[in-house]
Amino acid sequence: MIDRREILDIAAQTGLNPHIIEKDYVLGWILAGIYDHEELTDNWIFKGGTCLKKCFFETYRFSEDLDFTLRNEAHLNSDFLKRIFSEIGAWVYDETGIEIPTDQQEFDVYKNPRGKLSCQGKISYKGPVSPTRPLPRIKLDLTADERIVLPPETVEIFHPYSDAPADGIEVLAYDYVEAFAEKFRALAERTRPRDLYDVVNLYRNTDARPEQQHFVAVLREKCAFKNIDLPQLTAIEPQRDTVQAGWNSMLDHQLPALLPIDSFWSALPEIFAWLHGQAIEQILPSMPLMGASEEVIRERIIGFPAGSRGHSFIEMIRFAAANRLLVNIDYRDQRGNRSTRAIEAYSLRRSRAGDILLMAVRAEDGQPRSYRVDSILGVTSTQTSFVPRYPIELTPFGPQSIPQKSQSAPSASVGKITRRRSRQKESGPRYVFRCTACGKLFERKTYDGSLNPHKNRAGYQCYGTYGTYVRTKY
Repeated sequence: MIDRREILDIAAQTGLNPHIIEKDYVLGWILAGIYDHEELTDNWIFKGGTCLKKCFFETYRFSEDLDFTLRNEAHLNSDFLKRIFSEIGAWVYDETGIEIPTDQQEFDVYKNPRGKLSCQGKISYKGPVSPTRPLPRIKLDLTADERIVLPPETVEIFHPYSDAPADGIEVLAYDYVEAFAEKFRALAERTRPRDLYDVVNLYRNTDARPEQQHFVAVLREKCAFKNIDLPQLTAIEPQRDTVQAGWNSMLDHQLPALLPIDSFWSALPEIFAWLHGQAIEQILPSMPLMGASEEVIRERIIGFPAGSRGHSFIEMIRFAAANRLLVNIDYRDQRGNRSTRAIEAYSLRRSRAGDILLMAVRAEDGQPRSYRVDSILGVTSTQTSFVPRYPIELTPFGPQSIPQKSQSAPSASVGKITRRRSRQKESGPRYVFRCTACGKLFERKTYDGSLNPHKNRAGYQCYGTYGTYVRTKY
């Protein structure tokens, strides 16, 4: 298990409560336990807001639940689930030291409005910063009768913690287009604050936006299953006061900064025009390079110089850009003068000298500017929204790419599993060692703790040469 300091450091970088970071950490290991279990690995399909956060976008709201569609309705049985999560809890404890008490697990199996079985579960845990009493909980939402339109995919989740398995954590998840369509359907059915946030956030990510006709075909099938029509803006608009009333309380703890609801609600006319094939795509001009290279830096972890706070600043800037918010940067220029500027952030590039530049627009006069990231002294969020002048290219690429926009119709072959990458399991024990300098874990086929120079979890070079033995995996 990672130590308390790591949780606190990441909380400081992201501007979130440490208990939210701890829950994200525990969620990752519970997912690892679920998909390590032979009875579940090909039968439980991950979906929902946590799926979007863990599988597709790091710069996204933190979610707190685990939602699954089950291939086998027999799994919706409280005795089965108690046995399974007792075994998962033991596996997670053996791997990490996270405690998942068997006597604090609850599974309520009931009939949903369609007359089929569903389950609401609660799993308690004790992690690095958890209070002793009461223990925090993770909610499970399990159904077996959902209409799966597209073949699910095996993808690697985001788990940016130092004890992550060397070969990553893979889950069986909804196709991205279907996950997006599920969120759009939820917006039409219940119109909650998180549904509005999700739909607008996903639509704004133009790199991953599905082809419109393909998306509509998937959404039609999702809506038909629930006996509702394709969503219409006129049906959503009367819910604005209700959404606004719950906006802060439902989202504030899941985001680094409070977001103005107006900037999200005002995006709906464009989104619904796109949904119904009435939108005219606007192509934004390229941002002036001003001496920077053409290549955009999109890595999840960027190797900043030792002692730099660049990584924490970039995460805050990425969040603001994804949500179309100005940020204030405290900056020291080449002459040593210090100033604070409100900016629109657009991309990261390199100068001819190799420095990392933040490409931005100065809010006060609309002038393009570039700022050396290692000269940024501080970043603070604002609640002032902006309309992009150039493409926003700050969303990091994850461990797997979202599929290219597809022209094809939904596949009827829902039994097929599309695997983006296959992890070959090797026979024999694997010896796990922890670097004595940076704490990163390494697996070895032989009992040999010697290490070569490597990158630590923050992307910096580590020259630790020896690892201490942690455990053996079979």
